[in-house]
Amino acid sequence: MKNQKLAYIYALLAVMFWATVASAFKITLRYLDYLHLLFYASIVSIIALFVILSAQKKFNLLKSYSKKDYLLSALLGFLNPFLYYIVLFKAYSILPAQEALSLNYLWPIMLTILSIPLLKQRIRAMSIVAILISFIGVIVIATHGNILAFKFTKPLGVFLALSSTVIWSLFWIYNLKDKRDEIAKLLLNFSFGFIFILLSILIFRGFTLSPIPGLLGATYAGLFEMGITFVLWLKALSLSKTTAKVSNLIYLSPFFSLVIIHFVVGEEILLSTVIGLILIIAGILIQGKIT
Repeated sequence: MKNQKLAYIYALLAVMFWATVASAFKITLRYLDYLHLLFYASIVSIIALFVILSAQKKFNLLKSYSKKDYLLSALLGFLNPFLYYIVLFKAYSILPAQEALSLNYLWPIMLTILSIPLLKQRIRAMSIVAILISFIGVIVIATHGNILAFKFTKPLGVFLALSSTVIWSLFWIYNLKDKRDEIAKLLLNFSFGFIFILLSILIFRGFTLSPIPGLLGATYAGLFEMGITFVLWLKALSLSKTTAKVSNLIYLSPFFSLVIIHFVVGEEILLSTVIGLILIIAGILIQGKIT
């Protein structure tokens, strides 16, 4: 029972940290472009993961991996953090934080769709219902509730936010097949991803002097979106009697996020965003009940 209580504490800490990152992204993008935000956040994340792996005395694991393992890390690092966060941060630079956040939560439904061709899974009738419910939520958010007009307010931002769910789902599928230590492989993914990020900066942007608020925001994102919070969540899962006892807590995060976005970023939270998010999560929960 003591372990279960600790699991809830770790899970709630992770949920609260993740609830703050949408606001952190939006505020930081006022000072940095999306590539520089990813560049600095990745540095912080790599340092944090290096320290965690060293503290766990697992650093020698990196020496035991084969060339094939490192090639897989390069592929996964291209998907996440490189491609995923470029697309996601660009979406945040276009959309209000509440919309980018909510649309990004579609990824479990996108995972279900991609699992059909990639994992040869069969889709049930209720899965189709769940997918439709979540996609209605997307339309509600993207049209600001004006469903009949079917006119997206910022189509590029919506496209990028939805594309990020495809990239994350692909990463998730290929990551599932990788049985290495979670922290070790995440450190390698971010290390390879950083190479792609650095090359992109050199080719497309060049280095610029970043203001202190931008660096602080990138540091926060690196720690609490990409680094420490992931470890807290893994700890919660390892301590919990069953993963189901803590996994559904993750769906508290977007609603906490909306409150923080309102008070910190200053966005007026639209009713269409809340309704759309509820529909997206309802579809995810229905899907979770039948898998």
